Amino acid sequence: MEIFIGDCVRSVRGKARPDGGLAKQTPYGLVSALIDAVEQRGSIERSDVDKLTLGCVGQTGAQGGHIALVTKIASGLPETSSAHTINNFCASGLTAIGQAVSAVAAGHSRIALAGGVEMLSHVPFMGDQADYYTDMTFAPIDRYIPVVLAADLLAGEMDVTREEMDDLSYLSQSRAAKAETDSALQASRIAIGGLDHDEAVRVTTREKLAAMPASFGELAKQYAHALNGEASAPRMTIANAPPMTDGAGLAVVGGREAFASPRARVVAFADAGSNARQSLTAGFVAMDKVLENAGLSLDQMDRIEFMEAFAVPYVLFRRNYQPDMDKVNVSGGHIAKGHPMGATGAILLSTLLDALDAANGKYGLVVASGAQGVGVAMIVERLS
Repeated sequence: MEIFIGDCVRSVRGKARPDGGLAKQTPYGLVSALIDAVEQRGSIERSDVDKLTLGCVGQTGAQGGHIALVTKIASGLPETSSAHTINNFCASGLTAIGQAVSAVAAGHSRIALAGGVEMLSHVPFMGDQADYYTDMTFAPIDRYIPVVLAADLLAGEMDVTREEMDDLSYLSQSRAAKAETDSALQASRIAIGGLDHDEAVRVTTREKLAAMPASFGELAKQYAHALNGEASAPRMTIANAPPMTDGAGLAVVGGREAFASPRARVVAFADAGSNARQSLTAGFVAMDKVLENAGLSLDQMDRIEFMEAFAVPYVLFRRNYQPDMDKVNVSGGHIAKGHPMGATGAILLSTLLDALDAANGKYGLVVASGAQGVGVAMIVERLS
């Protein structure tokens, strides 16, 4: 059974601080605004939705209490519709969409909404205070380390230089600033609460980036118990990392009969794991898997959204796969626009569809990675 994306929208992203542009919103309110948007854009009648799946990493406080169910109630979805909240770290939003694709393909759902939400202004990173974060009963190699530290270790292991990271950080910022005025690349971005732009985007220069000090040496000391002597000299700066933001993304998923004019066909979906310590390499595993499943090559992709989960994996993608960089993250990426963790995968898919439309492209690829070795990828075919 062929599965289609009727529409896919994303919120603007606000800085994750008390005076951030979305900080006065609620997580369920962000997703509800996106449900309003896809209905207003003619993709669905909310009364036809029978499933809502949301990714969210910090499932506590404002994001606790089963945030998908809370959103279902707040947005007026049918009471008979199901609601699922999932956590697959930073790949959660795309994982949720993949699960919706599987549900429709299996005949368990006709029209599903799926995506993710994260408001880091409300629930900080590691705000769920999971026991695993500090559990010393695991062998050191299996203990949790923050993903930023994993990225810095990966930079040392793969000899990713500051120059390489700064180059792609500058590219991300430059493209994001330029894309702010390109209506085609923002066609599916929804203004919320008076915020009409991605708030974290900032103008910079190569000289400013080069002058910044490495930022994560103290974190390596804090997690020395898990590193077992692995730590190398820190390389990354805060400019090589995505800023913390609030945001949400949402896709409408269904069979061909569900939509008068769907935006894209789902060609293939894959999720994967990898070495937990290397963390962000799982996206590559998922990417290789989804390309093989689709019988397509990277060269056949007209647009690619590769998650800028720090500059390190982005550098490795360019170095090891040698993609046409004019097709990759054409409107900038997370290094510039920010990383609302559970929402990221859905935001990337929405961004990809806008980029494909703007280029009149056919095939698009989205890749997301997360902490402790989680990765997800999806290929879509744009429909004219």
